[in-house]
Amino acid sequence: MNKAQLIDAIAKDANLTKADAKRALDAFVKTTAHTLKSGGRVALVGFGSFSVSARNARTGRNPQTGAPIKIAAKKVVKFKAGTELTGKVK
Repeated sequence: MNKAQLIDAIAKDANLTKADAKRALDAFVKTTAHTLKSGGRVALVGFGSFSVSARNARTGRNPQTGAPIKIAAKKVVKFKAGTELTGKVK
């Protein structure tokens, strides 16, 4: 499902216009990104939680030459699915 399909589904399920659904989705993405960037966590009970984790610098290998390369430390976004979402997928 891409963004346009998600907007269509939200509009249909919530009885909203597509424009309202797009604004709501964009606001959710913007707010979640801002919260994660500032070091916060977004938890949606039953759905899951988004958090930021630090990944240490490490040494990797170039797959073509086998030469070692340095991979810089960075922050990564993690998502942990909630029990309700996990149960619906099974």
